[in-house]
Amino acid sequence: MLHTTPHHADTPAWRFQTWAAFILSLGATSIGIWWMPVDIWTKCFVGLGLWFTVSSCFSLAKSERDRHEGGKLSAQVQEHHVERVLRDLSKDVA
Repeated sequence: MLHTTPHHADTPAWRFQTWAAFILSLGATSIGIWWMPVDIWTKCFVGLGLWFTVSSCFSLAKSERDRHEGGKLSAQVQEHHVERVLRDLSKDVA
């Protein structure tokens, strides 16, 4: 018998909080860059750095999620294989 772990679901409150924090932090930083007392080229450079940081955070989060999900899948496959071997051995003994 294959044991599956229940799928973890985030609550709506948690999803709201994470999205609100993301939008507020990105918006506040963008407004801060816009109002910096520097020339437009410096604002563009800092804005590009912000954009690169946000996009790399998304890539890192996705990579870590994929690595974690892959580990769970490998464990399930190995557990299924062990159960099959044990089932075959019990048939041979009986």
